Amino acid sequence: MAVNPEPSAESPARVFELKAAAFNLPVIRLLGVDMDAVSDELGVKVEQAPDFFRNTPVVIDLTDLPAEAGEVGFPMLVGLLRGYGMIPVGVRGGSAAQHKAAEAMELAILGDAFVRRSPPAPAKSVPASASGAPKPPTPAPEKKPEPRSPAAGFTLVTRPVRSGQRVYAAGGDLSVVAPVSSGAELMADGNIHVYGALRGRAMAGLKGNLEARIFCQDLQAELVSVAGHYRVSENMPAGLKGQPVQIFLDQDVLRIEKL
Repeated sequence: MAVNPEPSAESPARVFELKAAAFNLPVIRLLGVDMDAVSDELGVKVEQAPDFFRNTPVVIDLTDLPAEAGEVGFPMLVGLLRGYGMIPVGVRGGSAAQHKAAEAMELAILGDAFVRRSPPAPAKSVPASASGAPKPPTPAPEKKPEPRSPAAGFTLVTRPVRSGQRVYAAGGDLSVVAPVSSGAELMADGNIHVYGALRGRAMAGLKGNLEARIFCQDLQAELVSVAGHYRVSENMPAGLKGQPVQIFLDQDVLRIEKL
């Protein structure tokens, strides 16, 4: 049995220990890849218990996703989860291609040993009628999401966006008139404008707006995405790095062009 030696005068004191631990994490089991439908259902769940989801780490479960479902829009899905206050940490199940796409969003690939599904919430008691039989619950009226134009809002950021910071412009465009550091994230339902160096990740059109664009004065991004279509730094044209560019969709192809 290995024993950690006590620090001696010659060796510095240890500052951390690396141990294995097991955690029960909430799991979002993905049954389809329609991110608009995911957003609508997720919004209803969050409204019912907003404090439960706030700053909660979650795992995206792909094990029940049909093989013919198509690609998972991880940039949009990650943006949705973070927009609702959750912290996506990894994926479980799925194909090698889905794992590669998840890793591009810095999500861990987890096995069953690392996470268990959360137990279902306890059912609410149903009042009994005079005959003793439980009354059927009254169905709640269907609440349709209100249509919202991608240009309905506007968010302006005048300070540098540091590594680890996330900025989300819900329902509109995002403009940053300061540098964006590596490790920072910009997310918007509409367009993203960066009047400086873009070194982090920028995800426009999170709710599926195919007309959204990203504009920046100095392209050094780790990842760019429009409506779920993304490119990582390694797949960006070398001649456009450090240049003022616009990024947009053209027939489902993410294009990067010099301004």
